[in-house]
Amino acid sequence: MNNFPTKAKVERISKDYPAGTRVELTAPMDDPYTKLKVGDKATVIGVDDKEHILCRWDNGEGLNLIVGIDGFRIVE
Repeated sequence: MNNFPTKAKVERISKDYPAGTRVELTAPMDDPYTKLKVGDKATVIGVDDKEHILCRWDNGEGLNLIVGIDGFRIVE
């Protein structure tokens, strides 16, 4: 069984969140080890083949975002 998303879905997410896009966390992360909090911001650096949005957080964290799981929005 293949648990990976389709190439088309990854390409759509990559188009919606291109490298350089600024995002802001709008809900607490479901990760007890992260220091990220609502309002923290990051720069998107890419999207991987599991549809994770790879981020460079302003506070140095390395946690990725997942569309439909994590609460975040694009900021201008």
